[in-house]
Amino acid sequence: MAERVRVTGPPRHTPAGRAANRLGDVHEQTALGDVYLRSLLRAQLGLAVRLLVLLAVTLGVLPLAFHLWPSLSDVRPLGIPLPWLLLGVLVHPFLLLLAWRYVRSAERNERVFTDLVSDPDEDGA
Repeated sequence: MAERVRVTGPPRHTPAGRAANRLGDVHEQTALGDVYLRSLLRAQLGLAVRLLVLLAVTLGVLPLAFHLWPSLSDVRPLGIPLPWLLLGVLVHPFLLLLAWRYVRSAERNERVFTDLVSDPDEDGA
């Protein structure tokens, strides 16, 4: 009968002569890796909260303005009532702009995190 052989992946630990990169700390869930990961999560959460507050303030003010100043409903630029124009048409480009801004900022946060945990000996490869 043939002997069983255990197949494993490449070694995860670096040789003693070479310093480990910080990404290993994240993968191995060390205390330092936890600090790095929490910093990324904190940055992403802060970004999301800031954009949600901006969204709530800008879109939340519109119905309040129409309630406090009912004469705004009588304004008809291009023959369309102002509430319909603002809430039905102009909101969508604003939401797309916010979404684009969020994705760009989240990717920037991830690039900063990657630069932080990447091996300093790597030459941009």
